[in-house]
Amino acid sequence: KQARTFIVILSSLVQIPTELEKLFVCLEHDLPDRDQLLEIARSIATEADELPEGPELERVLDAASGLTRYEAEGAFSLSLVRHGRIEASVVLELKSQTLLKSGLLSLHQGSESFAGLGGLESLKAFCLQALRSRPQDATVIRPRGVLLLGVPGTGKSAFAKALGKETGRPTLTLDVGALMGSLLGQTEERTRRALRIVDAMQPAVLFIDEVEKGLSGSASSGQSDSGVSTRMLGSLLSWLNDHTSNVFVVCTANDISKLPPEFVRAERFDALFFLDLPGDDQKQAIWSLYRDLFGLTSDQRLPDDRHWTGSEIRACCRLAALLDVPLIQAAENVVPVAVTAAESVARLRRWASRRCLSAELPGVFSNDERSGSRSRRNLSRDPHRN
Repeated sequence: KQARTFIVILSSLVQIPTELEKLFVCLEHDLPDRDQLLEIARSIATEADELPEGPELERVLDAASGLTRYEAEGAFSLSLVRHGRIEASVVLELKSQTLLKSGLLSLHQGSESFAGLGGLESLKAFCLQALRSRPQDATVIRPRGVLLLGVPGTGKSAFAKALGKETGRPTLTLDVGALMGSLLGQTEERTRRALRIVDAMQPAVLFIDEVEKGLSGSASSGQSDSGVSTRMLGSLLSWLNDHTSNVFVVCTANDISKLPPEFVRAERFDALFFLDLPGDDQKQAIWSLYRDLFGLTSDQRLPDDRHWTGSEIRACCRLAALLDVPLIQAAENVVPVAVTAAESVARLRRWASRRCLSAELPGVFSNDERSGSRSRRNLSRDPHRN
């Protein structure tokens, strides 16, 4: 101190001994923003036509969001070697490898689109309208996300994967189980680091599948894991409520009763949608879609598809092509989940009635009992008449 000498220590983790905490000032170095990424790209692509312009340049910057300076330089250089210019596809490929090495997030790069997803018209229209282009400074009205509740096999995960491709955003998949660590404080540190990476990769779609299974232990966390699940849930709830990044969150769940009430309150999500068993019009669209996908003729007679979901229709078409048998015969190998778990499906539909938005039709979902279950008898409560 008397010699006016400053010691600079670089580390990816902040672990300062207690006796030295008062002597250090911690400065957090953020990941490069869009302006810095553009400067890096211009320093790499020095020749003519190596750096794209307009919307293509915006896609490159979107793809590079969340990378460090060293990673961005490597991605841009690799793209120049492969294609002679900077392309977003190469940057996304390296970003996927970077996220895979972190073990916290994964980048989904599939070919799913809304054209390959039958039905869900109201949900599609809502999300496309919410994710339309807005000025960069319009942070107050940025969308937050949707929570999808529904019967297993109705297309919740498929919709989340197709949404990123439809809106031109990378789809990040967060595995809640991967955030768990064996050391004290490791789970909380992994959660905060994963959310920082998500914020840095904006604009993006964050997909959390089967969220109730990852957070269901928070109610008994004090007795089972010393409160780790509760603290992880608290970090996630705070981020859902306070984050200002352009990240659209899509959570899926099959059992809403396992989620804490504070998770589904207003301003954490823009809407709560219920994905019911598909209706007749939806089923016809799904049959046509999967018959074309698996090369089946359209003149085949369709089996009895009462209580079937989209996944079971796909399974029937795939088995028909795999076994080289008609659809009627392939249907003998398919037992719908609405039959094997009829009580759970009925309970889920009763809960969602008048509480969730319909994914197919505009407005609130109403349980019209399409399952055909028998109504309960009206019994008099008067003891003299019974």
